[in-house]
Amino acid sequence: MRSMKPVVVALFVLSLASWSVAAPQDAEGCKDSPVITRFPGSVITDCEEKADKAFDFQMGPRKPDKTIEGQYQRLTYDYPDSASKAQVVRNIKTALQNAGFTFDYDSGEYGDMTAHAGNLWIWESISSGHSYEQVIVKQTALTQEVTANAAAMLSGIAATGHATVYGVRFDTGSAAIKPESAATLAEIAKLLNKDSNLKLYVVGHTDNAGALAANMELSRKRAAAIVQALTTKYGIAASRLAPFGAGPYAPVASNDSEAGRALNRRVELVKQ
Repeated sequence: MRSMKPVVVALFVLSLASWSVAAPQDAEGCKDSPVITRFPGSVITDCEEKADKAFDFQMGPRKPDKTIEGQYQRLTYDYPDSASKAQVVRNIKTALQNAGFTFDYDSGEYGDMTAHAGNLWIWESISSGHSYEQVIVKQTALTQEVTANAAAMLSGIAATGHATVYGVRFDTGSAAIKPESAATLAEIAKLLNKDSNLKLYVVGHTDNAGALAANMELSRKRAAAIVQALTTKYGIAASRLAPFGAGPYAPVASNDSEAGRALNRRVELVKQ
């Protein structure tokens, strides 16, 4: 009978092993950002990565959010029950400070913070429910992949008397047309060549950032630059075009966010 004891023990150990609980695993396909490590013992429960996406970073009470576009990563973590919220907040804040990040918003013990270093922006939101969310956006110069189409512009003018154009690009505060605007200008010229009787007001619009007088003058100069480009480079008769600057007076979106301001910076082609 003694010889059977090891067998019984072995079976007992095997039974205990079958009851053991596997350690939590990260959600499939998710991994930490190279920018900042996770709080020790945390597990990734959800994630999202996009090569080109915008995120509204909180900048504090009574301040508009700052919209940053670029390479995007969002991670959601569950942190250990043994850790307090204050401990996680302190660790993440210290890690960002040591890495040279500037804090744009810090809610203190509440656990929300926005920080940036150069073109790298990070949002941390730590919950008392033992989870925290992290969003990191590396701001990039995004490529304009969609341009105005002559047929679509013609349809808009026929239906409402005007068409909105976003593909004519300028540097901030400048009325010099950027080279990547050529495709849009060519479509405007195509529109005018389709209907030789069509005459247009070219109306420049800005957001409300800066002084009103400067925005009015900038919108006028941009409209005039478009007219000049269409007449000198695309052979459109000057008598068919008239520039006008509306500045910030006709917004199509709220100027309280960067996304809204971007929509307000536009050109309108208005039928004369």
